[in-house]
Amino acid sequence: MKLFKAIHIKKKHILFAVAAIACVGVVTCVVPPAATKVSSIISAKNERKLPIYCVETDKPQVSISFDAAWGAEDTDQLLQILADNEVKATFFLCGYWVTDYPEEVKKIAEAGHDLGNHSSTHPHMNQLSSEQIAKELADCHKAVKDLTGIEMNLFRPPFGEYNNTVIETSFANSYYPIQWDIDTLERKTTAQKSGLHRQSFILF
Repeated sequence: MKLFKAIHIKKKHILFAVAAIACVGVVTCVVPPAATKVSSIISAKNERKLPIYCVETDKPQVSISFDAAWGAEDTDQLLQILADNEVKATFFLCGYWVTDYPEEVKKIAEAGHDLGNHSSTHPHMNQLSSEQIAKELADCHKAVKDLTGIEMNLFRPPFGEYNNTVIETSFANSYYPIQWDIDTLERKTTAQKSGLHRQSFILF
């Protein structure tokens, strides 16, 4: 079985690699029916819900995404690099970034890249109520749709922070929550210097 794995690297050093993923073993046990029922109820109630970290694929391909939140000075160069290599990516956009850089958003969309929701104001989503999370999603969604006509359905929580409320509210608002699972930590030194502050590469 092959899985996509997400990593972050600097956009000036776009790399493609292949990672082999180990098989996951499954342990089963035998318990009385009544205990199984009670255990299932407790597990369902306390289950930690997760965003999409990886997906199965039999294809030799890589998926690339960028979070757009701080500036746009490198956008044209990045789009040219992607075009030169015939690569399509997903750009997770903050609502205020869309407002500040509408022409860049149009360029990204017109180049055929996918647009994703990165919240309206880039808050710590796991500190918000379901209603506040829904508003963050809706406000960003409206900004992008009004500008491009595109209905987004992918959401990446700012800072990679999430809890059950974030995940459940995402799905309730017709969004798939997207995460990564390998991080180069480049944002610690370059996050505030580059326009597109986080880039994730999903490798199989």
